[in-house]
Formats: sequence, C-alpha cells, structure tokens
Amino acid sequence: MPTMDDILEHIGEFHLFQKQTFFLLALLSGAFTPIYVGIVFLGFTPNHRCWSPGVAELSQRCGWSMADELNYTVPGLGSTEEASFLSQCMQYEVDWNQSTLECVDPLSSLASNRSHLPLRPCQHGWVYDTPGSSIVTEFDLVCAHSWMLDLFQSVVNVGFFIGAVGIGYLADRFGRKFCLLVTILINATSGVLMAISPNYAWMLVFRLLQGLVSKAGWLIGYILITEFVGLSYRRTVGIFYQVAFTVGLLILSGVAYALPHWRWLQFAVTLPNFCFLLYFWCIPESPRWLISQNKNAKAMKIIKHIAKKNGKSMPMSFQSLTADEDAGEKMNPSFLDLVRTPQIRKHTLILMYNWFTSSVLYQGLIMHMGLAGGNIYLDFFYSALVEFPAAFIIILTIDRVGRRYPWAASNMVAGAACLASVFIPDDLQWLKITIACLGRMGITMAYEMVCLVNAELYPTYIRNLGVLVCSSMCDIGGIITPFLVYRLTDIWLELPLVVFAVVGLVAGGLVLLLPETKGKALPETIEDAENMQRPKKKKEKKIYIQGKKADLQLSYREKA
Repeated sequence: MPTMDDILEHIGEFHLFQKQTFFLLALLSGAFTPIYVGIVFLGFTPNHRCWSPGVAELSQRCGWSMADELNYTVPGLGSTEEASFLSQCMQYEVDWNQSTLECVDPLSSLASNRSHLPLRPCQHGWVYDTPGSSIVTEFDLVCAHSWMLDLFQSVVNVGFFIGAVGIGYLADRFGRKFCLLVTILINATSGVLMAISPNYAWMLVFRLLQGLVSKAGWLIGYILITEFVGLSYRRTVGIFYQVAFTVGLLILSGVAYALPHWRWLQFAVTLPNFCFLLYFWCIPESPRWLISQNKNAKAMKIIKHIAKKNGKSMPMSFQSLTADEDAGEKMNPSFLDLVRTPQIRKHTLILMYNWFTSSVLYQGLIMHMGLAGGNIYLDFFYSALVEFPAAFIIILTIDRVGRRYPWAASNMVAGAACLASVFIPDDLQWLKITIACLGRMGITMAYEMVCLVNAELYPTYIRNLGVLVCSSMCDIGGIITPFLVYRLTDIWLELPLVVFAVVGLVAGGLVLLLPETKGKALPETIEDAENMQRPKKKKEKKIYIQGKKADLQLSYREKA
C-alpha cells in the first residue's frame, strides 16, 4: 500500500491547501508568544519606594523637586544592593504629618545623622515610577512579596509540563483537531478571566489553566502542519512555524508599548484566540493519524479534499486505503512505547536531554547577557531580532548538510560561547555582548532543530505523544534555570556559564548518536523507527540456470 508521502507526491506536497493551512497555524504559533514570554511586560517591576502618608503634602508645601523629595524622605539611596533594598523596601519611622518638620533637611531636627534613625518595612504600600501598570504594581509583588511574581511564572511552567504530557496523549488517542480546538477554547477563556481577576489568587488559577493548554496547542499545531506537507517541504514549514513565534515576539513588544496597562494588554493578546475556533471549518483532521487508527474512509475523504483543493487528481491506484491497515489492529499510544524498544528508547532519552538543555541555555544566556538600557520595549525587540539569522542558517544548511551536524554544532557553539564569556574581562563589555548574542543564536538554532527532528524520529501513532513528552523537559528547565543562575552566582559570578558550557557541549555530543533524518519519510510504524539508523541489509539471491550437463548455481548480491 502507498504511504502518505507517496500520495502527497501526486496530490501536492505544498500547494494551495498546505499553504492556507500553514498560514492559519502560523497565526496560532505567533499567538503563543504572550503566554510564553508575556511575563516580561505583565510582571514588569519598575523602580519603587515606600508610600509614606504626609510626604506628598510636605513636598507640595515646601516646593520640593522630585530629587529633593527622594533625598529627604527615602533611606539608602545609592547603587549598591543593600542601598537598593533600603530605598525600595524600608521607610523612616517618621510622622511626616507633624508641623514641626522644616523644609530644608526635615530629618535634621530628629537626628544629627540619618543613619541613626530607625527604619521599618513599608507599612502603607508603594509608589511606582511608571505611567502604566503591571501585576507587580497592582498587587504589590515586591520586597517581602516578590516571591509571588516567581510563583506566577513557575505556575505557567508547571502547566506547560503537565499539559504537554497529558494533552499529548489525548491528541494521539482522540485526534489532533479535537484536542487543538479544546486547547484554543480553554486558553482563550482562561486568558480573559485572568484579565478580570479580582485578586492575585484567581489570577494564579487562570494562569495555570493557560499553561496547561497553550503549549500543548502550539505543539499540536506543529505536528499537524508537518503531517499535512510532503517530505521535501517538511523541514521548511517546521522552521517557519517557529519563525512565526519570533514574529510574535516583535508584535508583542509593539502591542505592549501601545498598551502599558497589564489588564488591557492581557485582553488584547487573548481575544484574537477566539477567532481560532473557526479552524473547526478550516482545518481537517490529520490523514496520517486517521490511517494509524484504521479510519481509512475518513482519511481518504480528506485526501480527496486536499487533492481537489490543490487542483490535482488522485491516481486510480491510490483510490483505496484498504490493504495492510484493515488487516492490522488499531494502534493506541502508550507512554511505554517511548521506551519499550532500544532505538526509540535512545531517541527519547537524548531528545529529553536536548529539550532540557535548550531551555536552560536559552534562558540562562538571556539572564547573563546583562544588556544595559532602560527601554524594556526596545531591549525585548532587539533580542528577538537575533533569532531570525538562526532560522535562515538552518534553512541554508539543513538540506545540504543534514539535521544532525548543524544541530550538534549549534549546541557546541552555545556551550563554547558560555565558556568563552568566562575569560572575557569586564572592560570588554561589547565583546561579552557579542559572544552572548552568538550563544543566543546557537541555542535558538538548537531549539528549532530539536522541535523539527523530534517529530521525525517517532512513528505516526505516538508522534504527538513523543514530541510533547520530550518537550516537557524544557518546562523543567524553565522552572530551575533562575535558581540555577542565582544560587551558583552566589558562589562565583561566572560559575553558571561554566555549567551551561558543559551542558551544551554534552548535548552536542549526544546529538551525534541520533540517526540522520534528511531525505527520509516519516516513520509509520515502530519497525520503521527502529530501522532508521541501521544500514540496509544486502540480500543474497540465487539464480538457477539450466545447462546441458548440470545445473549451474550462480549467486550474486545486490543492494536492498
């Protein structure tokens, strides 16, 4: 029986149907950006100080400038870490409403040296130096409550982890399209509810719900588009699906600049998700999944629809999908299938480690870049631009060299960049930033490569489960990276970079143990996946020629 790739060669590997489907799913990819990195704007922490009753009135009566007000009323002004804590989280134990305070150095009447004045934690809230708002400014997630912002981000990563595994199983069991639409509905609804949350606790609950479904929906979209296109276009759409995410980064920076208030921003990035529910009529179920489930009639109906949309005709020999599928049993995905056989077990372990590595290095390098500048929108925009060259380098090399070597090289470049940064002196800041950008580009390539190759190493009936289970390790990486960076920095400032270097170099070496998938059809069965790295066996055939006196047995070998 012909494979799905054989059929696509005749009805169109990347024609009108695939182009329309790719465009629709690319919109879904870009819409995932605010959930993955929206914390940069939703949880922006501006400069702040304790609000003290009576200070504003005294400042107005005395005609102070803002600099005077800060100098007279805020303790610990300075650039050191201790001074920053005092100015943001502590206040003088002074009644600023008393009439005996003078306009020139009002604290001099209370103590000859301000450092002798008693301090206390902020009692009446904070004043934030920002024209907009964030969840930090609205719920006062600073000082003793700053851990609540960490929890806000950890919750979405926990949701990513649980949802990727659970929904990945459901997508392989009940279909890509059904699970995609369910995740879209829950994501959009929980996003709106988060925007109108009355308090921090409810906001946390809806953030968790978004995490549970959003990443799984993004990965299901990736699986769908790679299963709709032919072999020669599979890697291109996989890369550009991720480029759509990078485009989403650029758009997010502009939307956040236009809407500096977090609730309006949350509404703006969430409401478009409801439009994706129209995909019920626009995107069909994956024929590959239907065939793997022995739903051949439905698969053939969709294949004919694709052929009609592409203006192609189905060859008579492809009009039926009744051969081997009808004889076999329906395949139901199981987590054990990811480790049951030796080659797939090896693929699973290496892919899980590489997903973890990509997350740790990607976030870790951003933390260590230390880009100066107070404009959060421009900093975010420029950092996103670095990801475009990574995609184009992959496109230029992946068909000429293959998947394995560029992937291994990108991990090693990222690891080497981390190691090189350790030995660059602080006065060469431009060189540090350049090396950090090189490492960011390398790990971005690795991120895109692991997503591409992950889908190519598993058979159809566990492909979605394999991608989502392996990619869940990047969520574990996202949870521990901040702790990894800041705890190791307490020991030695450059120690995290040494760890990143080792992790990246090991990841590059492990990639070389995987099979090359360039030019190979997607595996349909466990046997196909197990045989990907094995050389084709040569078969020995015997031909008997009848001679006049004896039978002459000739044997020859030919390539399988």
